Amino acid sequence: MAEEMEQACKRVGEDITRVFELLGKRWTGLILAVLMQRAVHFAELRRAIPGISERMLSDRLTELAAAGLVVREVADGPPLRVAYRLTGAGQALDPSLKELARWAGTHLPEGGNCPKQFRE
Repeated sequence: MAEEMEQACKRVGEDITRVFELLGKRWTGLILAVLMQRAVHFAELRRAIPGISERMLSDRLTELAAAGLVVREVADGPPLRVAYRLTGAGQALDPSLKELARWAGTHLPEGGNCPKQFRE
């Protein structure tokens, strides 16, 4: 099984495989889209993405932080507040996400709840 995966990654390309292993997960792109605008608190982020559970949001933020794309900042309380913002590496995704959104606007049928800030 591991050998098959290794061969598949070599055929596709290791870099693109790593990108889609992280960014291809449900909700990740929408989280990044919200954070491209500004740093936000957890509750704001959850409200901005209808349908995402607190658990899923927390999991995705943890993954993005581990990948070096998001930073978690804790402000002393009371009340204790946690905000999330993109790192330089996370912000560097902005042109790619905008280009994907332009592509989708041209080649994918309308529908869904796509973040409109990426449509130009």
